[in-house]
Amino acid sequence: MSVVDLARFMDDLATESGQAILPFFRAHFGLDDKARGGAAFDPVTEADRAAEVVLRNMIRQTFPTHGILGEEFGSERLDAECVWVLDPIDGTRAFIAGLPTWGTLIGLKRAGAAVRGLMHQPFLNERFFGDGASAKLRNARGERTLRTRRCESLKEAILATTDPRLFAEGEEAEGYRRIEPAVRMARYGADCYAYCMLAAGQIDLVVEAGLKPYDIVALIPIVEGAGGVVTAWDGGPATEGGRVIAAGDRRLHAAALAVLNP
Repeated sequence: MSVVDLARFMDDLATESGQAILPFFRAHFGLDDKARGGAAFDPVTEADRAAEVVLRNMIRQTFPTHGILGEEFGSERLDAECVWVLDPIDGTRAFIAGLPTWGTLIGLKRAGAAVRGLMHQPFLNERFFGDGASAKLRNARGERTLRTRRCESLKEAILATTDPRLFAEGEEAEGYRRIEPAVRMARYGADCYAYCMLAAGQIDLVVEAGLKPYDIVALIPIVEGAGGVVTAWDGGPATEGGRVIAAGDRRLHAAALAVLNP
């Protein structure tokens, strides 16, 4: 399949999954808690499951030899050269609260590397997509190229994280407590939308921990395609999730790593 056809297929995935999700947004729907043994609230909705079923069925029909890793229904053929990594609703808490800072993440790994990604926010009619070399936003106003902005120092940076309480006590929490006072401003709760705003030049730094592959794989080609960098806190690949840092400027990335790893 050509690059053009692959891009069209990912658009089709976004369209069909969005149609499965939107009837549930700001409506009454079923809600389950996946947490066990007193763990923090981990919600999943009917919309999450409906969208992932759509995505998986379309991928199986079009690419039967490809692998799939999804948040709601596990993995299949992870040893395949190409593996789709799916999060039907990244930001389920925002979705439940009626806030439009959630999105559908559709990522593609080839030989273990994140090579293409798309974040779809169907309520706002926004699609952020990238292939590591370029990134674009398509919405009702048309399509534009995304570029991160220059920001060399922490004192000039806008930082985003989902929730400071998600950092495990110990070195994770201590690392975050060092970095937030060093930046100009911090914002919470944007989930995948924060990475897209970083790619668009609105945010400079995203610092997270406890991520799963489906939380980050689709976002790596978008941020990198816009000129940013995404790594683990130790500077290694972020494709497996865990502790992740994204920056729009490599100088800022280096400065943030120095604070997180004193």
